[in-house]
Amino acid sequence: MSKFGELIDVNIPVLLDFFTDWNDESTNMHAVLRDVAAALGDKAKVIKIDVDKNKELAEALRIKGLPTLIIYKDGEMKWRQSGELDANTLIDLVQEYA
Repeated sequence: MSKFGELIDVNIPVLLDFFTDWNDESTNMHAVLRDVAAALGDKAKVIKIDVDKNKELAEALRIKGLPTLIIYKDGEMKWRQSGELDANTLIDLVQEYA
């Protein structure tokens, strides 16, 4: 968990994607997140977290629906939503916190 704190406690937005490989909506988001990461460059971090490999973290954050997208900045949760979103919507959301 301390690694998670280091991951989100930065002064640029961090978009977390909680996913599993067996969930179709999660796998659909992979290409979208690649586009988001490419568009934002070093203005934000995009990090994918497999809930099957990070059960403790997923439980601590009460991840229920997949994919769950969360934006952190300076260690604080700024936005959260479950379900698919398009790249432009995500880019706009992340830029709000840049």
